[in-house]
Amino acid sequence: MATISDFHLNRVPCPGSPCANSVTECSGARRKREVRFRALGNSEGLGFLVQNGARKSRGLCWNARGSRRAKRMVVAASPPTDDGVVVTEPLMKEDLVGYLNSGCKPKEMWSSWELLLTEEHFCCNRIGTEHEKFGFEVGSLRPMKYEQIADLLNGLAERFDWDKIMEGDYIIGLKQGKQSISLEPGGQFELSGAPLETLHQTCAEVNSHLYQVKAVAEELGLGFLGIGFHPKWRLSDIPVMPKGRYEIMRNYMPKVGSLGLDMMFRTCTVQVNLDFSSESDMIKKFRAGLALQPIATAIFANSPFTEGKPNGFLSMRSHIWTDTDNNRAGMLPFVFDDSFGFEQYVEYALDVPMYFVYRKRTYIDCTGMSFRDFMRGKLPSLPGELPTLNDWENHLTTIFPEVRLKRYLEMRGADGGPWRRLCALPAFWVGLLYDEVSLQNVSEMISDWTREEREMLRKKVPVTGLKTPFRGGLLRHVAEDVLKLAKDGLERRGYKEAGFLKEVTETVQTGVTPAEKLLELYNGKWGGRVGPVFQELLY
Repeated sequence: MATISDFHLNRVPCPGSPCANSVTECSGARRKREVRFRALGNSEGLGFLVQNGARKSRGLCWNARGSRRAKRMVVAASPPTDDGVVVTEPLMKEDLVGYLNSGCKPKEMWSSWELLLTEEHFCCNRIGTEHEKFGFEVGSLRPMKYEQIADLLNGLAERFDWDKIMEGDYIIGLKQGKQSISLEPGGQFELSGAPLETLHQTCAEVNSHLYQVKAVAEELGLGFLGIGFHPKWRLSDIPVMPKGRYEIMRNYMPKVGSLGLDMMFRTCTVQVNLDFSSESDMIKKFRAGLALQPIATAIFANSPFTEGKPNGFLSMRSHIWTDTDNNRAGMLPFVFDDSFGFEQYVEYALDVPMYFVYRKRTYIDCTGMSFRDFMRGKLPSLPGELPTLNDWENHLTTIFPEVRLKRYLEMRGADGGPWRRLCALPAFWVGLLYDEVSLQNVSEMISDWTREEREMLRKKVPVTGLKTPFRGGLLRHVAEDVLKLAKDGLERRGYKEAGFLKEVTETVQTGVTPAEKLLELYNGKWGGRVGPVFQELLY
């Protein structure tokens, strides 16, 4: 990725802005204060999208300029590095709001945004797909050890020209262009895809990744399983990856919930990351995503086994999030308040307990402390030290609601699954949220859903899936309407993408989730054994 050099953000009065909208009004800040950032090398932590114009925050504009060596860019979020952004003045709340607001990609400016890193014109409404999978030894079905994972990562790097990501002496991931491969706490293998324009591109990316992984893994006697919760092994059987942040989280999780370690070591998900054009567009998509997330959870429910037996859930992975850490997870009811916007999300995030601060290649334990205290220089672990925007970006990655706001929106409610469903999940959300007609229809559909109804769906869907009762019928009936909106939205996009929803059409029509099909196999053909799932859902 590119280097930020002497990059400046100036606060100036706002007569008008590309990101202006009906929710955020510009009051025109009269006081100019320059916040100067400098990066010592590759700074992938700070990721402002910059244009030759003003960038608006609540009551402020962000005007960007750089030295001759500076470049306009979008830089994806990444693990902390020592190349983090340095702020020469203390951050204020408006800086944090401005950071989120910098994710706006205004429709009227789509033709003029440029991504100079790749010498391409920047296009909004990009699709970023992430998916996790369990690696296992083909002979024993046991989880991959770190040493085997290291061999796999090194093999991918050498054969397919990936760059290695190291933490000390340990290889912990790979990077190639805007794609990255990372390790979750229990060795779950994650692809974070590049921001792409069409579902054909994102599905091709998934297929290419799975081909590469399979080519190297087979030589090492390893396979990969597409499921939402580990079906066979106990928590104590899962290896721990050598990443400093995970050690802090592992010690903290049991203090705030009973299932946090299961979340860390035994779950896999597929999610999609989507753009917003303005604050009002973000609000509309955020609300739609939260309200409909239980429907996505039901359609993709795929985690009915724990330690070799049925666990009583269709999505054990989804249930686990209800008792992981409720200070940083859940359905965020305040998103539906009339006052909601970037500033309200910042207020929420400021009080979500921190995990760590990264300094001098070391993770410093800050569990239980707030970013608000950090802003005041009152962290006991770092007395007198103030945060950077890099710290803020890292903190945002440790918040885990069903939909997460960064400089894009993450849809986080689906279980991991086989490759066809990896393409269907982004198709579902793209059809709903990237088509204005479908998005408006969804907004009208959910407008009178109550907080109690949304919470009821969140609680019951992991158990009863599409058969969950809702408003005199079943959730399946709502899902049928929602799936039609998604298909119609994809058709209007004009890329011939509706076919990616075929994988989930039968699920919605019958109301039988992937988890229920696995349970039928378990109780029938598999003879009460869970081992065959490793072949059934093998990538």
